[in-house]
Amino acid sequence: MSGVKVLLVDDEQEFTSALSERLEIRGHAVRVADSGEEALEIAEAEPPEVVVLDLKMPGLSGIEVLKRLKSMLPQVPVLLLTGYGSTEEGIKGMQLGAFDYLLKPLNITDLIKKMQEAVGGSQ
Repeated sequence: MSGVKVLLVDDEQEFTSALSERLEIRGHAVRVADSGEEALEIAEAEPPEVVVLDLKMPGLSGIEVLKRLKSMLPQVPVLLLTGYGSTEEGIKGMQLGAFDYLLKPLNITDLIKKMQEAVGGSQ
């Protein structure tokens, strides 16, 4: 599969920097947003093929961003990132339309596999 256009949303800049670099090395085009508000602006201006969204962020929560993304771009799959012990939020997110959720710390291979499943299933 060729590279995927990814919107990575997380307020932890060290995490997004490292993850975006690892995804770009593997041929994916990555845009990074460090807040829910910024993510919505980017998604509206340049719709991604998949969104990787952290649930725990200041300002707009990941759940609120998910709701807005799904009303704005219902065809774009969203993968949620949640910390250890927060699986309930991941499940809630899936009930609201997320494609799936992954636990932090993240395994890059698992993430790429989920991204490919999400994009493959939406085409």
